[in-house]
Amino acid sequence: MKEFLVELTTTVPEGTAPAEVDRRRAAEVVRAGELTATGHLVRLWRPVGELRSIGVWRADDEGELYAKVLGTLPLWPWMTAVVTALEPHPNDPGGSAITA
Repeated sequence: MKEFLVELTTTVPEGTAPAEVDRRRAAEVVRAGELTATGHLVRLWRPVGELRSIGVWRADDEGELYAKVLGTLPLWPWMTAVVTALEPHPNDPGGSAITA
């Protein structure tokens, strides 16, 4: 699988009932857990003081990322995404490319 850096911003449509927001947020927790278990969601952060999320996600390609991963999030219809495909860096301290 390939890795992608994904920035997600959620904007709840004006006039949405609070119960609907709560329902989708609860379902989002469940779906994020499922995507973690299947190896699609690797890490997720929220910048301090902001309402956006930044994460590392995995998929076979960008098409799968949108259709079968991000597109399955309950909050997806309210999200905007910035996706950046990643590749290993030769100096990555977590990779095996570094030699002494």
